[in-house]
Formats: sequence, structure tokens, C-alpha cells
Amino acid sequence: MRLWLKDSERRPDPKPVRTDAHVAIFVGLGLWVVALIGLLVIPEMLDLEYASWRLATCVIGVGLGLLGLIYVRFRKKT
Repeated sequence: MRLWLKDSERRPDPKPVRTDAHVAIFVGLGLWVVALIGLLVIPEMLDLEYASWRLATCVIGVGLGLLGLIYVRFRKKT
């Protein structure tokens, strides 16, 4: 196995695959929302010792998902 090929020996790069990132972001966002609702509805799931970071993690996950949707929408327009 060689680690370096000459440019004349290389195959052409494949074409980029067109995907829809909205689906992946919506699935992840939905899972974070379900986790957040679960933690708020069932308080027994929250240990008092770890309650704040679990809620914060869910809120940050939802926020990043929304930022991801905004980014994908603006990227698609350009």
C-alpha cells in the first residue's frame, strides 16, 4: 500500500451527494425536546444533585438545533 500517489495516477473526485440536512436536524431537535419535556413532566427523573445540568443540556441542545436550522436555511439560499 502506498501513501502517496502522483496526480496522474489519481482517480477523479466523486461528485458531492445532495442531501437534506433538515431531516437530521429535525430528528435531533425532536429528541432534545422530548428529553426536555420528559425532565419537566416527570420530576422524579431529576436528581436534585444533577437537575440543573440535565435541564441546561436539553435547553442547549434545542438551541443548537434551532441554530442549525437557521444555518441550513441560509446556506441553501446562497
